[in-house]
Amino acid sequence: MSISLVMEVMQAAAASAIKVGAPILTVSLIIGLTIAIFQAATQIHEQTLTFVPKLFITAIMLIVLGNWMLEVMSDFTYYVFDLMLKIY
Repeated sequence: MSISLVMEVMQAAAASAIKVGAPILTVSLIIGLTIAIFQAATQIHEQTLTFVPKLFITAIMLIVLGNWMLEVMSDFTYYVFDLMLKIY
């Protein structure tokens, strides 16, 4: 196995991880920032006010995007196994 092939697999793994993680992290970041601005404006500093909405939104995003995430990860898995079959 050459170094270029290993780097190609690592690049595909990083791209798959970013594709899977970015939507949930982005939405969670936006919700957290919105709630932080609301807390700063109203001076309500309740810890659960940021935790509960982010938890619900993350769960909804996992339900909505779960099939797509599974497809991205299975495509990566097929790619890796296909490379292994080509090498050996």
